[in-house]
Amino acid sequence: MADKVRKDAVEALSGLLFDGMTIMAGGFGLCGIPENLIAAIRDTGVKDLTVISNNCGIDGFGLGVLLGAGQIRKMISSYVGENKLFAELYLSGKLELEFNPQGTLAERIRAGGAGIPAFFTKTGVGTLVAEGKEVREFDGELYVMERGLTADLSIVKAHTGDAEGNLVYRKTARNFNPMMATAGKVCVAEVEHLVPVGSIDKDHIHTPGIYVDRILQGASYEKRIEQRTVRARESV
Repeated sequence: MADKVRKDAVEALSGLLFDGMTIMAGGFGLCGIPENLIAAIRDTGVKDLTVISNNCGIDGFGLGVLLGAGQIRKMISSYVGENKLFAELYLSGKLELEFNPQGTLAERIRAGGAGIPAFFTKTGVGTLVAEGKEVREFDGELYVMERGLTADLSIVKAHTGDAEGNLVYRKTARNFNPMMATAGKVCVAEVEHLVPVGSIDKDHIHTPGIYVDRILQGASYEKRIEQRTVRARESV
């Protein structure tokens, strides 16, 4: 078995990056994002990227650092409302956006990983989402065709992993990371805890190591809160 463990994010990405490539980046909001790999991509200066991710981080954090560095040409996303720079770049024509309903985005990624080139869904019929796409009738209902998504590289974040690449995600981080791990030509995973092979209960593995090409233990994590809401104190 090839050694998948790399000492850091720079080594894990060595030889994988090139201008104009497509990258899938796991996470949901700021939860479960591959912070160390994103920072390493920024430092390489690779550009003209198409990035597939539920959102694009926030200004100055997460995928927002690639956006701020001018490295992203196009986003394929579902939710982009937390990033002011994203809005400015899109409205000024400096950033392409392929917008998806969130469930459709998830299924497009799952389909790509499963080798399914396209599927039909009712979501988006009769809206801007369906413009330019095939619409077909099944059992008296209209459905729009959506293409499966794949990428040159998937970067994912898990809570625990072993040297074989078996991964366990924690709570919300399980939303997009598992399906993205299957849909990249190469998958690089960063984990908070890198444990010996055999120490993860087989029934607890979310992503089997067969999908993971390289793995590293992340150096540090900020774990920011995307929206901090505090309830006003009630008067006594």
